[in-house]
Amino acid sequence: MAYDETTYRRTAGDQGESDPAAYRAGLAATDFRARRRDLDPDEGEGVQLVAPATEPGRRGAAELDDGRDRLGIHIGWEIVLLLAVAAIAYLLYRLDPASLRRPALDTLLITGASLGLLALGAGLTLRAGVPNLAVGPIALGAALHFAENGDKGLLQAAVPALIVAAAGGLVVAVVVLVLHVPGWTATLAAAMGVIVYDQLRTAPVTVQAGYDPANQAFFLFGGFALLAVIGGALGTVMPIRRLVGRQRPAGDPALRRGVAAAFPVIVALVLSSVFAVGAGILMAAQSAAPIAPGTGLEWTGLAFGAALLAGTSAYGRRGGIFGTLLAVAGLTLFLDYAARRDFDIALFAIGACAVGGGLIVTRLVETYGRPLPVPAATDWNAAASAGTSWTPDMPQPWSTSAEPPENRPLRWDEGPWGSAR
Repeated sequence: MAYDETTYRRTAGDQGESDPAAYRAGLAATDFRARRRDLDPDEGEGVQLVAPATEPGRRGAAELDDGRDRLGIHIGWEIVLLLAVAAIAYLLYRLDPASLRRPALDTLLITGASLGLLALGAGLTLRAGVPNLAVGPIALGAALHFAENGDKGLLQAAVPALIVAAAGGLVVAVVVLVLHVPGWTATLAAAMGVIVYDQLRTAPVTVQAGYDPANQAFFLFGGFALLAVIGGALGTVMPIRRLVGRQRPAGDPALRRGVAAAFPVIVALVLSSVFAVGAGILMAAQSAAPIAPGTGLEWTGLAFGAALLAGTSAYGRRGGIFGTLLAVAGLTLFLDYAARRDFDIALFAIGACAVGGGLIVTRLVETYGRPLPVPAATDWNAAASAGTSWTPDMPQPWSTSAEPPENRPLRWDEGPWGSAR
């Protein structure tokens, strides 16, 4: 068969002459298109390199550490909260100046400490990604228990409740970690179990206690304020924030977060349950009326409403410094103001409004609190993020939108058979 038969004949559309340079250029173009097909089967614009696969059950470093969050949104929102607290305090003072003086102030501070402990538990579990919906029922159960056993002394009445609550929080944490299920589902089941205990009473329980927390009102509220500010400040430290927020949704939620995620989950659920017991005891100790059985979910709503209004993200990890203190102070003042004005607003309604407003705050925090952009390094990963489709084994970095290099015949002293002079 002759060289110029159809099978071997060069057509007019062939590029290059009958030399090795044209052949190499054709191979380069073919390799370029093949690589583009591998990177993007549709050969569309914006070719992206696939990120290196992570080990099953582990998240990539970029997901675990999102960089340095911006605190400006938290500072700005806390200024708004401070102005709101000042406005409500002014309205309350105009309505009744005696409400901000002792002994009415003692009652206000104890109510703030009770709500503050619940908000601390809710905020801690939110940051850890395992919201404890049982804090309200636990608080009501502790109040009923203390009302029935308060005559035995503060320690004898409180210690058993604290032990049971801590053990229950530990069991729920083990369920969340072993089954790797969302925290809210496990704590919702726990809340239903506690509600059964709360509703075993058929009538309100008269408080059988001689303990009066009025004398320690300033210390109790000051202790809550100290815990809130220290906890918020520690949450701004990136390694601590990163550790606590390992359960934050990222990638496939069914993948386990690793052994390091167990510690913050256990601590958050145990501490939130203990805080709820303390809140319930304070509620019962200052109550002049019998403790009525119920669900306690209205206190869960107030707790999570305060935590969300404080600037704690519903997605976990992110939060401010003074937000919890300010949000609790504002809600406490509003509850007292509403009671003195006979507004007759249900706690469920207040909790629902607080949670609804907190969700708006979460959107603001997530939108304006995103990590600052990290400068790209001069490597192929940075080139890929900039839209370049070259890899280290390619001869030169072609742009995604550029065609292969012009098929120019090489001189006799270029290429692998010669050396350029």
